[in-house]
Amino acid sequence: MKDIQNERDYRNIPIDKVGIKNLQYPIIVLDRQNKFQHTVANINMYVDLPHEYKGTHMSRFVEMLHLFRPEVSLKNISVILGEMKKHLDAASAQIEVTFPYFIEKTSPVSHSPGLMDYSCSFIGSSDPHDKIDLVSIVVVPISSVCPCSKEISQGGAHNQRGQVRLSTRFHKFIWIEDMIELVEGCASCEVYSVLKRVDEKHVTEKGFSNPKFVEDIVRDVAEKLKKDNNITWFSVSAENFESIHNHSAYASITSAQ
Repeated sequence: MKDIQNERDYRNIPIDKVGIKNLQYPIIVLDRQNKFQHTVANINMYVDLPHEYKGTHMSRFVEMLHLFRPEVSLKNISVILGEMKKHLDAASAQIEVTFPYFIEKTSPVSHSPGLMDYSCSFIGSSDPHDKIDLVSIVVVPISSVCPCSKEISQGGAHNQRGQVRLSTRFHKFIWIEDMIELVEGCASCEVYSVLKRVDEKHVTEKGFSNPKFVEDIVRDVAEKLKKDNNITWFSVSAENFESIHNHSAYASITSAQ
């Protein structure tokens, strides 16, 4: 049958990225406590397209994933990237895998169990020289109490839920749980899915005694990461969904390569 994609294109314009987006796919990821867990990922896959080719073979992207089913993880992303370049005759390749990751957390006083979900991503790329770049991303819900509000108010202080996004490059494998725990330790207080009254009292008082601006949160995370020799690069941002404003407060820090 005639292969239109392989026909020559005469516009002489290469394409940086061509591929598929928003593919829902079941995967298995490593779990520190339970060894692994099943989840469903949203996957984007791209390769470059030389100027002489009219198109790429989209079905081959899904075929690449099927070769590695069901485990798509940091440890085999470099192999997937190599197969993408080989089977699609490309010089560079990129894959983005985003998925919900679940951790059972017990409330701080009553120890009631509940599942917390965290949005996580692996981004991998391979350049024309076969240099592999891997980035791990976690998005962590947190709570914060405003230091200014606490200082100027006779009673109480405004508090809100927020979100910290942490991206890292590293020498050796890092657990998702370790990055989540690092972020949660830098907030005014953690967020839980199940809280009894004794727990609500605890988290309210803990947050009040530990007020944090978004600036404090990103600086505290950055300070911890700078002390970790395994982390080669990071980018951290904090966004507070303000309870007394119709806008968010935001701060970010990106380390040097």
